[in-house]
Formats: sequence, C-alpha cells, structure tokens
Amino acid sequence: IPEEFHPRSIYPEVTTVIVIGFPIQLPILETAPSIYYHELYKTVNSLLDLRAYELSVFLNDKGYPSIYLPRDGYAGIDVLLEKPFAFFSHKHAAYLAGLGSFGQNNLILTREYGPRIRFTSIFTRASIKPNPLRVEDLCTRCLRCAKSCPVGAIRTEGEFPPPIDKKLCAVRSAELWSKHKSPCGICIKVCPVGEDRKLFNRTDMSIYDGKGPRKYRRAWAHVQKYGTL
Repeated sequence: IPEEFHPRSIYPEVTTVIVIGFPIQLPILETAPSIYYHELYKTVNSLLDLRAYELSVFLNDKGYPSIYLPRDGYAGIDVLLEKPFAFFSHKHAAYLAGLGSFGQNNLILTREYGPRIRFTSIFTRASIKPNPLRVEDLCTRCLRCAKSCPVGAIRTEGEFPPPIDKKLCAVRSAELWSKHKSPCGICIKVCPVGEDRKLFNRTDMSIYDGKGPRKYRRAWAHVQKYGTL
C-alpha cells in the first residue's frame, strides 16, 4: 500500500484496522440499474457508516481511542470524474483483514457473497489479533464481469487483478445518476462466486444470458420500468 494511503497517514496513532461489511441482496441487485438497487445501495452505505461510528464510540468508551471512516470518502460522481480515488481503500483493508480475495473486477470476493458486499473500516489503538490472509483465490477467471461491463472498464489480459478504468466507470455512474438509478452493479451481479447464489436459487448463470426461466427477466423488467428516468 502506498504510504499516502496507509492507515497511519490518516490516523498516526492507529494500531489496528477493523473492517466490517454488509451484503448486497442478490435478487435486488439483479434489477440493476434500477431505483430498487439504488435504494438498497444507499441503505447499505448508511448502515455501514452508522455501525462503524457506533463501534468506534463503543471502543472509545472502553478506553481505546478509535475513529470511524466513511464508506466512500468522496463527495460525488462529479468528483470521481476528476479525481477517481478516495483517501483510503476499504477493499484493500478487507483483503489484508483476511475477508476475501481479489477478483477480475478488482473487487473483493468473499466465499459467502462473492463481490456482493460493501465494506468500511474503523481505526483503533486497541491491539487486536489479526485474522490471517485468505490465501484461497476465489475468482474463477470466467471473465463474465469484463464481458458484461457496458463501458469496457474491466481488462481481460495483463496483471491480475487488472486495474479498472475508473474514468469509464465514473462516466457510466454519472449517466445513471442523471436518471436516478446509479450505481451500475452489473459486474457484481454476474459474478458466479458466492454462497448467496444457492440461498436465492441463482446458480444457473444462464439467466443473465437471456436464457432460463422468463420469470426472472419479467421481474427485472417490471422494476426497471418505474421510479427512474
């Protein structure tokens, strides 16, 4: 991690980084881009901020100086178009905390939810035994995320995980934001990794290729018709 983005560059006294995550429910994500996913995304973001702040207050009350970090760390899509980086990377923190491995889409994949999980972090002076790195590589290299990306922001060749074209991704998000149905979510929707697929009976990946039961596509189309431009 470059020194500029190291936890001690933000909170010099930090001893431990705690990472928490909340899942994105797959059947809602499948409607993306939509107002339904838009609202879910906002809800999860708010919960992450709230829980991280509450945990930092709890630790402070126990005598361990702690601060929470916002789940994003940028003002909006217009800022990302000009400066496509936040001041701290929760996905790298999640990786180093042993919560998952990187995927082709440059996101953290977890055994439970694949990439369908959002993270945030708490910095604390409490000394907590770290989890071991998760050495298991969960990515199947199926390239579904890259092939499904509407703007071609995910590379299929070269280093792994490939750097995402953040500008293209931000342009896509800005377009959807203007129609009140950001974020995009397609690259995490089509990822086959995650036990949540069994829970929601979504192990047949052909449903994202226009095949399989029509009931799913009808449901997605219904939601997409309403609430946005």
